[in-house]
Amino acid sequence: MFEFIKGKLSDLKPTYAIIDTGDIGYFVHISLNTYSKLTKDSDIQLYIHQIIREDANLLFGFFNHHEREIFRMLLSVSGIGANTARMMLSSLTPSEVEQAILEGNVALLKSIKGIGTKSAQRVIVDLKDKIGKGTEIGEVFALQSNTIKDESLSALVMLGFSRTYAQKVIDKILFKEKDITIEELIKKALKEL
Repeated sequence: MFEFIKGKLSDLKPTYAIIDTGDIGYFVHISLNTYSKLTKDSDIQLYIHQIIREDANLLFGFFNHHEREIFRMLLSVSGIGANTARMMLSSLTPSEVEQAILEGNVALLKSIKGIGTKSAQRVIVDLKDKIGKGTEIGEVFALQSNTIKDESLSALVMLGFSRTYAQKVIDKILFKEKDITIEELIKKALKEL
């Protein structure tokens, strides 16, 4: 499984990017959210989710870990495929998708092309507990840079802690302390894990 692709952006369209790395051009499907953050003819890094099927080997790229995590959560819902999940992240930002799920906003999810009432309800039922434990809607993301959170979470997972549990602890600490370094965050999280 690939973690990320880093290289020169040789072509950029609203639905895909071609990344030149090691004299190979990788075709990577992207959301409009990721598209809006990229500039052509620049060096970039996209976090990758790979899907291998009988007839295709597909790469989906995301500007940050948070968007990829929401994409993967959406894929875990029965009836939501990669293209539908990408459509959801093209219609709404990852934080807006999270907020709609946490609030049970069926109307907002239903407004996305390809999502009906039953699909919207299924997404909410399946993901509300996964997304909502331990945080107020979007507060952590508004309060703290995702980089500090992502790097701290990654370090804790590499140390062998459960990603879900580590994320809850990190969110709780970030909610209380707005100005904290990565090192301080990891130390405090280790005391609570």
